[in-house]
Amino acid sequence: MANTKRQLFLKRRMRVRNKLRKVNAGRMRLSVHRSNKNISVQLIDDVNGKTIASASTLEKALGVVGHNNIDAATKVGSAIAERAKKAGVEEAYFDRGGFLFHGKVKAVADAAREGGLKI
Repeated sequence: MANTKRQLFLKRRMRVRNKLRKVNAGRMRLSVHRSNKNISVQLIDDVNGKTIASASTLEKALGVVGHNNIDAATKVGSAIAERAKKAGVEEAYFDRGGFLFHGKVKAVADAAREGGLKI
């Protein structure tokens, strides 16, 4: 029986996350979720199981409510980098989930790097 798109996505997501767990040296995880309308990012401490910081296009403060394009992803990436600095986090692993590393997901990572977060 063939796998559905959702099952394949979940397999990819777990494959990426398991690889990150193997090489994780106490770093935080920068997790990205992209929907059809929005993009959100979380900085997660896997040891304690807590979210340290987050940013999303749903936030009115970023001025990109309801936009899911590369400009919005760039603003979200720079916002998470700035919030990570405030929380005292300088390094993180980039968890792309089951999404391919191009387009909006890549824009988030590039903007976070430019903001000073070491990925």
